[in-house]
Amino acid sequence: MRNLQTLVISMLRSPDRRQRAAEELSKTNIEWQFLDAVDGKLLVPPIPEYLPEKVKTLLGFELMPGEIGAFLSHKKAWQACVDQNKPTLIFEDDFILLPQFEKTIDYLLNDFQDWNLVRLQALEDSPYKVIHDAGDMVIAENEIDALGCTTYLVKPDAAQKLIDGARFIYEPIDHYIEHKGVHGLSFLAVRPYPSDISQSPTTVYRPDRASIRGWRKTKRSIARWLDRTFSKNPWFPK
Repeated sequence: MRNLQTLVISMLRSPDRRQRAAEELSKTNIEWQFLDAVDGKLLVPPIPEYLPEKVKTLLGFELMPGEIGAFLSHKKAWQACVDQNKPTLIFEDDFILLPQFEKTIDYLLNDFQDWNLVRLQALEDSPYKVIHDAGDMVIAENEIDALGCTTYLVKPDAAQKLIDGARFIYEPIDHYIEHKGVHGLSFLAVRPYPSDISQSPTTVYRPDRASIRGWRKTKRSIARWLDRTFSKNPWFPK
C-alpha cells in the first residue's frame, strides 16, 4: 500500500496505548507512524481557535481540554494528509483491527475510489443507505451520526476542506466530522465496519452531559438562529 499514509494519533504520555497500537498494526503489512497528539492538559488559554463564551452559547456547554486537544490532533493529521498529498488512514490509539481490515483498505484504494472521507469504525449503530455493494461489504451512507473517530480514511482534497471548515473549534471532533453543512463532505462508511474500539480507558475526558432541555434549549435555538441569520459563516448552518 505505497500510496497510503497511515498515522496513529497518540499522546507521548501514553506508552501503554502506544505499545498496544504497535502490536495491533504489526499483524498487518501497513507502514505507519505515530503522530504526537496535542495534549489538552498542556493547553494554555487563550486558545486562538476556541472561543469559550460563544461555544457555551451556541453549543450549550464548554468543551473539555481533552476534547479541544483531540480536535487539534485530528487537524494536525489532516494537515499531514495535505502535505504528503496521499490518502491517509487515521487512527486514534485505542483501535482494534478486525480480520477484513486490510482487504477493505485495498478495495478502497484500488477498486472503489468514489469517496473522499470514509468511516471505518463507529460508536453508535445507524441505519444506512447502500451506495456500492462489494459482496461481503458495502459502501454506505449512514442515516444518523454514528460518532467516533477511532479509524477513518481521508483524501487530501477532503482533508483541506476539513481544515478550512475548522477555523474555530466549537463541537467535539466526532460531531464536526459528520457536520456536512460546514465542510460539505459526505462521510461514507464501510459496513460492516472493519475496525472497532478497545476497552482502554479514555485519555479524552468527556463527562456524561445531561441533555439540554427547556429554556436552555430554547435559548440555544434562538442563539443559533441569530448566528445563521447575521453571520457569513454560521457555526450550525441548516
